[in-house]
Amino acid sequence: MSYCVAIDGPAGAGKSTIARQIAKKMNLIYVDTGAMYRAMALFLIREGVDGADQEEICKKCEEADITIKYENGEQVVYLNGENVNAFLRTEEVGKMASVSSPQPRLRKKIVALQKRLAESADVVMDGRDIGTCVLPDADVKIYLTASSSVRAKRRFDELTAKGENCSLEDIEKDIVERDNRDMTRKESPLMQAEDAILVDTSDMPVNEVVQKIIAICMEKRGI
Repeated sequence: MSYCVAIDGPAGAGKSTIARQIAKKMNLIYVDTGAMYRAMALFLIREGVDGADQEEICKKCEEADITIKYENGEQVVYLNGENVNAFLRTEEVGKMASVSSPQPRLRKKIVALQKRLAESADVVMDGRDIGTCVLPDADVKIYLTASSSVRAKRRFDELTAKGENCSLEDIEKDIVERDNRDMTRKESPLMQAEDAILVDTSDMPVNEVVQKIIAICMEKRGI
């Protein structure tokens, strides 16, 4: 049987950064859920689907097969057998992913692909509903969080390092609003699974968080 680690939490909690490092240290496959939605968006664009046509999006998404593998230490996203890494970060794909990903049938399709991937490989997966919906039987469930002020500061530092002008106050406001949307949406709301372990990263450096979660995994394995 495969081994699965589920990491959920709000925006800016450090899920992706932490999950990638855990995957590397524990020899797991990091399932980049965002990349899977982008691969689906790429498929819809190639099929000529109008982003406003919800019915066509729901119909066409059933024809896409998306999986993730690690090759030479690099995460590779496959769309119907093709390595599409080079096409996933364009603005066009990002826009299509933004309008298509909320569709319930498309989300259902992606979740089914994620479940299949977790059945065939040892994985660590992060998101908003991994422990509650995607991998309810995960070996380890972590709910990663941090205060809204800390998450806003992280985002502020990230943007200013890129030379972008931004307001810390506006960023925190956006984060609080996003938290509310994620926690109150009807489809797979953000919540801590009953058996998830809460890890607050507000006052913890990344390496300490990684060590803590690996220790939790080892303890649950009886090591």
